Amino acid sequence: MLLKSRDVLKWILSSVLLLSYVSGFSQAQESAPTKQQPGFTIPYLDLTADSDRQIVVDREEGQYLGHPTTVLLEDNQTILCVYPKGHGKGGIVYKRSPDGGKTWSDRLPTPASWSTSREVPTLHRVIDATGKKRIIMFSGLYPTRMSITEDDGQSWSELQQVGDWGGIVVMGCVEPLKTGKGHYMALFHDDGRFIAKDSKQESPIAFTLFKSLSTDGGQTWSAPMAIHKSSDYHICEPGIIRSPDGKQLAVLLRENSRRHNSQIIFSNDEGQTWTEPRDLPGALNGDRHTGKYDPISGRLLISFRSNTPRGHKAPTEGDWVAWVGTYDDLVKGSEGQYHIRLKDNTRGADCAYPGVEVLPDGTFVLTTYGHWEKGKAPYILSVRLKLAELDALADSNSQSR
Repeated sequence: MLLKSRDVLKWILSSVLLLSYVSGFSQAQESAPTKQQPGFTIPYLDLTADSDRQIVVDREEGQYLGHPTTVLLEDNQTILCVYPKGHGKGGIVYKRSPDGGKTWSDRLPTPASWSTSREVPTLHRVIDATGKKRIIMFSGLYPTRMSITEDDGQSWSELQQVGDWGGIVVMGCVEPLKTGKGHYMALFHDDGRFIAKDSKQESPIAFTLFKSLSTDGGQTWSAPMAIHKSSDYHICEPGIIRSPDGKQLAVLLRENSRRHNSQIIFSNDEGQTWTEPRDLPGALNGDRHTGKYDPISGRLLISFRSNTPRGHKAPTEGDWVAWVGTYDDLVKGSEGQYHIRLKDNTRGADCAYPGVEVLPDGTFVLTTYGHWEKGKAPYILSVRLKLAELDALADSNSQSR
């Protein structure tokens, strides 16, 4: 059947627009620098001595408390927090805040199997196709195990094996997908030791970034599928951020070999395909990036541990830090607006696997562990802030110069 001239023009115009969109994305990726400097030039703010912002979530003399993750419930007040008694490995401790992180409960009862956890617990809200809400908690290495609550954390199941596979900081981030109701994608990494029961590291050591999918609201998960594998770039500990228009996923990644800056990858098709990793700006060099959008200004706050490539040092090296900027900064490889030290860590780089929650009024509740007192065991701390407060602090600093 022949097309009318008007239909032909419409087809040509729509094709041009489609090509323009695809080309624009490609150019945005290609125009961003592939190699970034390890340092940064944006303003550096220091909140480490601002004790009024700091709330102790849990502390036990002589006991290592580490690696928390959090979930904010839909009442925008209740926050759940889990963390291990030890460096990753150790029994899981569970607490709840009823007031947006201002106060915290005593340690709450947990299933017996939580005491057998061998890795950092990760906590996520999921909703299935019928609208049923659950919270799931993963415990990694081999085998991956999962605990479920269907009553917003009042009661939990025992840890149950998810599949015949494992990983490091398993299911570190979980993202709802647009492929269907109740569809989710989880990302994590492994260095060859835990992906299978008898797996061993290759020589040279290679890091693999994996994805696992769920189509039933997080109750079951697929066998892991490799996204990226390299012995040169040891990318790991992924943190997903969806673009403001919802069409693109960005994943920020730790680079564990310390030969390169931290890395970033993008997907335009809900994680089916990914761009090649490229350097993040020096202001985002670090580990375990976790970010959320400010509901007031639309900017991003990303919390992480500062860590630079070998041979370089940042003023915040090994400390708990945050970055403020826009999603467009991530796409373009721009430095962003601020680099903030949230708290000085007094022992190496052992801190900051952060939980990040944001309340409707723009209050960020940032929760992590660290050696906050020299010579003492690490403990769990929250810092509360609004981006408008950082703006005022930056303005005050610039005027005092």
